[in-house]
Order: sequence, then structure tokens, then C-alpha cells
Amino acid sequence: MKRIATILLLSLVILQLQAEDIKIHGFVAQGLIQAQDSNFVNDDGEVSLKLTEVGINASYKINSQLRVAGQGVYLNGGNRYPEGLRIDYLFLDWHLVNNADWQFKLQLGRNKNYHWLYSSTRDVPHTRPSIILPQSLYFDAFRDVALGVDGLTVIVNTQNYLGDWDINLSLGSSPISDEQTANLLGDLASGELEHKKDQQFSVYWRPIKSQWQLGMSLLDADFSYAAGENDALFDGKETSQRIALHILYQSENWEFASELLRERVILGDFIYPGFKSDKTSEGGYVQARYFLNPKVNLMARLDIYDQDRKDRKGLGITAMSQGLVPGYFGYMDQATLGLSWKIAKNLQLQGEYHRVKGAGRLAPFLAPDVVNNNHLYWNMWALQLMYWF
Repeated sequence: MKRIATILLLSLVILQLQAEDIKIHGFVAQGLIQAQDSNFVNDDGEVSLKLTEVGINASYKINSQLRVAGQGVYLNGGNRYPEGLRIDYLFLDWHLVNNADWQFKLQLGRNKNYHWLYSSTRDVPHTRPSIILPQSLYFDAFRDVALGVDGLTVIVNTQNYLGDWDINLSLGSSPISDEQTANLLGDLASGELEHKKDQQFSVYWRPIKSQWQLGMSLLDADFSYAAGENDALFDGKETSQRIALHILYQSENWEFASELLRERVILGDFIYPGFKSDKTSEGGYVQARYFLNPKVNLMARLDIYDQDRKDRKGLGITAMSQGLVPGYFGYMDQATLGLSWKIAKNLQLQGEYHRVKGAGRLAPFLAPDVVNNNHLYWNMWALQLMYWF
């Protein structure tokens, strides 16, 4: 799939020389980051250059109904996700209905996730409100899995006397590499993690003459694990069932965003044959941005996450591990302050500071790294320069 996708994306670039209906854009972003007393970026907590994002995207309009779009990127985010090249998306966009009141289209291929506020733009640095998105919803260790699926996406846009409506449905699955498996499950996991099924639905409503947008999304996903030789884990299954609420307010100088989630996670047999776990996590964030002028904006955010709504202090984790894993691996809360400065038309500098409590959103989640995450509180800062064309 990756080889075919790469060839198709390069073909789009070549078509630039032959067609006027192709659009090509790209970006380069490099920064500095430090996450002291945690393994979020690296294991030693030192200042790192592992904040690199390079990408090129293209779309080719075949006719009035058909379009091909794709994006390839190189990422280096340290421990946040595997380093290297990947195809973020590559799909055929088919407009079935396109008039003043209704737009209905299908996307086939490696599609984007349109269900959360920032899920469709998190892959482009200068479109994000911060360098690091709120981890309660945008868990970096799951970045490649959550970005989209190989399959079918249905997108409907319509308007009536109540306002504008966006309805999205996606079906498919995401490939999971060996590097991703190790990042999610730990270095001792030598088997194969497979994304068996991913079904998502979302609806967004913008009332007429309103600056508010309200949304709701649902997710149902299944994973399976086939243990390898000398594996620390066993054959197992995992199911995630999520419901989330999304709120966005935009005015001339202010933007307010909030997303809240409740997610049921069911594990079977991973730790040992017969192992069962059925927990419901909760989390979300509130975020405000103030635009001082067209070039500078300030951001403040509070993000919270609890792995088990019935055990918010993580006492069960400590008990199950016989005291080896601290309870703060059961949650992760953080306060963030950020600033963005648009230096020129296509050049932006972004910086932020995070104060974090807990380690519940640090990878690997199934085998907590208690050696490099031995602090209840930890700090993180990041600075990134972004250029796009």
C-alpha cells in the first residue's frame, strides 16, 4: 500500500507539468522541544531537535465530479511517534451532488479523519492552534492510526432554516507498522498489532447568523494482537467505543474551543490468557485564543484525562502492578500557554509551555515506562518555525 501510494503521489507532482487543474502545496517546520522528567520526546529529558515536519500535498481535478488528493510527510517527533516517511492520505474524491443546498461526496482510499475539530488539519503545522495538541483527544502515540482510515468516507453538507449541517461517516482500518506497535505496546512486544475495524460518525451544526459550531462524534474500533516469538504479551483483542462533544466559537478577536470525550476500552488476554479489563475513560479540554492583531495570537488551554472514571487517582494500576506502577499513570492533566507570530505571509513562529501532572497519555500505554517517568509533575516547552507554500 505504501509503495503504491508513494508512486501515485509522485505521479501527481509530475502532472503539474502537464495540467492546470493540479494544486501543489508543502510545508517545512523545525523546532526545539524539551519534556523534562518524562519520556514524551526522549528518555533523557534534554533539549531536542526532534520536532521536524516536512510534507507535500497535491490535488488533481480530473473533471467536475472527480478529484485525487494526497499528502506525503517526513516526521521526527522523538518518542511521540515513529520517525520516517509516511503517506498521510491519498484518496479519490467523488462529488455526487453539488448545488446551493446540498453537497454530497464520497472519498475512497486512505481518507482523512473529519470527525474532530482538529483531526483533519493536525497533519499541517501552521493550521494547528498549538505545536502539541491536547493529548486527551489527540493522543500522539496514536497519531498515524487516528489520522484516517483505508476505506470509505461519506461527507454531506447541507443548510436549512436551522443553519448549516456537516455530516460525516467513515468505515475502514489503518495499517500499523512494527515501529508503531513497539511505540504503543513497548519494546518487548514482538508480535503484530492489527486494526481490524474503524467506524466513525459525526454531525456538526452552525446556527444561522451564529458564531458557534456544535458537534457530536461516535467511534467504534477493534484491534487484535498476534503474539510473536519470546513475546512479553499474549494474543489479545481490544475494543474502543468513544463518544465526544465538540464546541467552537469564533469572533474577530476571540476563539473558544472545547472537546469532551468518554471512551470505553475493553481489553482481553493481552497481559495473560484470560485477562479482562473493561474501563471507561473521560477527558477533554477548554481552550481560548485571543488575536492581538492579524499576526499575533495568544493561547491558553486546560486539558484533563482520566483512564478510568471510577478510579481517577489510578489506585487500581498500583494495586494490579503490586506497587511497581505509580497511580499517576492513570491520569494526565496539563495547563498550556502559547503564542503564535506570523512573521510573513508564509512564515510563522510558534511557542508554548506546558505544566503537566501525571503520565496517563505517555507511550507505551500497555507497558508504562516507570524509569523515565518517575515524577508526578513535569514541564514541557516547544518552539517551532514553520514555512509553507
